[in-house]
Amino acid sequence: MKKSRFQIFGTLALVALLSSCASLDKMKEAAKNIKYTVTPEVLATQNTANGAIVPMSFKASVPSKMWDKKVSAELTPVLVYDGGETAYPSKMYYGEAVQGSDGQTISYTNGALAEYPQQSVEFNDKMRVSNLIVRIKFIKGDQTLETSTVELEMGPNGDGAIAKGVIATSLLLGDEPGVPTIGKDNFKRIINEDQSAELIYLINKADIRNGELKKEDVMAINDYIKAINEAENKNLKDVVVSAYASPDGATSLNEGLAAKRETSAKGYIEKVLKKANASANVVAKNTPEDWEGFKAAMEKSNIQDKDLILRVLAMYTDNDVREKEIKNLSAAYKAIAEEILPPLRRAQITVNAELVGKSDEEIKNLAINDPAQLNVEELLYAGKLYEGDKDKVAKIYASAASQFANDWRALNNAGVAEYENGKVAAAKALFEQAEKIQAAPQVENNLGIIALAEKNYDKAKEYFGKAAGAGSELDQNLGICALLEGDYAKAETYFGANISCNAALVKILNEKYDAALSNLNANTLECGFKYYLKAIAAARKGEGDYVKENLRKACQLDAKWKTYAKTDMEFAKYDIQSIID
Repeated sequence: MKKSRFQIFGTLALVALLSSCASLDKMKEAAKNIKYTVTPEVLATQNTANGAIVPMSFKASVPSKMWDKKVSAELTPVLVYDGGETAYPSKMYYGEAVQGSDGQTISYTNGALAEYPQQSVEFNDKMRVSNLIVRIKFIKGDQTLETSTVELEMGPNGDGAIAKGVIATSLLLGDEPGVPTIGKDNFKRIINEDQSAELIYLINKADIRNGELKKEDVMAINDYIKAINEAENKNLKDVVVSAYASPDGATSLNEGLAAKRETSAKGYIEKVLKKANASANVVAKNTPEDWEGFKAAMEKSNIQDKDLILRVLAMYTDNDVREKEIKNLSAAYKAIAEEILPPLRRAQITVNAELVGKSDEEIKNLAINDPAQLNVEELLYAGKLYEGDKDKVAKIYASAASQFANDWRALNNAGVAEYENGKVAAAKALFEQAEKIQAAPQVENNLGIIALAEKNYDKAKEYFGKAAGAGSELDQNLGICALLEGDYAKAETYFGANISCNAALVKILNEKYDAALSNLNANTLECGFKYYLKAIAAARKGEGDYVKENLRKACQLDAKWKTYAKTDMEFAKYDIQSIID
């Protein structure tokens, strides 16, 4: 029986279809021989300004005489993890007889090194335990065949994974990623103070008139000496007597006059000390012609020819010439004799004393039990005395903020204490109150670390930009910002010689493992994070015993590292199970 044309065409189509399917099946089987090399060998997070990503590239070695000239393939790398998966962008690869402009052509005769260029996906924490697989879609004409490295049982363990897990070390900031700055106290144990009085003499006289002794400043200095001598927390240091003669008359006369005024003033103050039963060294000196005092008085005056007189003082250094030239200005000199010269005929008495503040023990006791007895400087200082005791520091700074609510330092330091106790919201409120009083660099820095804690990195940088002068803490915070944005080189520059854990983390990310270990060894802080970083640095150097030693210490200090280490690919090559369990 003669076959119809339709039967012939149907048969040919079926043959072509079977041929295509056989060809695709053959490609699928041959795909088991492709060798994948992933870069990096273990995937790792890369920080960016928009969050952490997982960059990856690979090369697939395609054997010769494997790739059908009429077959193309779409390869899609996928990170598969518990509860989900994330695909990287797909890429096309073509046989030599297939037209394609958006991918790589694979030679049938020679094979090829098929390259998948670096691509990234956004990181999520589940990716730390994941498999990187490749899904493959073979295409020949209208026919397709899908498979994967899982179905093909590829990879070292036959589970289809061409890479396993994602290292997230770049995200391991310390428990307190931002470094706060306190407002410094101005506490001084010994405060110098003084009180002065002046005795005015008549022209060419050196005796002290009774009226001078009744002046308010002279009587006050007598009371001051008595009060110092009776006070338990004040000491009399010395008394300085400075006697003067005005710059008129013969120099020889003025020398003797100034000396006599020195003697009379010294004698007077010695009697006052004796009467108060006080003891102090009296230092006496004199100036025969007080031209400096004359110049200062002239500059403040409104005397006629004032500028001319000041030019005379500038032009001549000989005192006799000066006096002669000024006296030639007869109208002006009369005013000088009446207004300027009399107050220069004097002896100035200055009593120097020191106020001795409370001892550290007194301040510590009062700060906890009776803070109302302390001033703001003493309370702020007390916070430093209890450094290391977070509860007491918080109590002291809270008292300071309550008693001195108009002092930005008290509010700021109370905020720092709250922040260091993990109370971010309470700390933020206090910092904002402090900023309303004064936008000090320390306050701006601290608002910046709050923004860091809230993951508002743009706002954090805005605050840090206004915090110039806050201290070394600002550099650390800028280093953290650079780290979070993935600029590890800049971060290391900001940290400089700092030996914090975060500074060491940056060195690890810059592959400076010995420098990181040196940093951590110099760090005296006993915390799990420090030893965990030491374990990571040791793992990257291939020092197994040092890995276990430091990982064990980290887990002892902070149990959370036991959980984290179980899934940390940093330690994939080491048997750490006994340490974790």
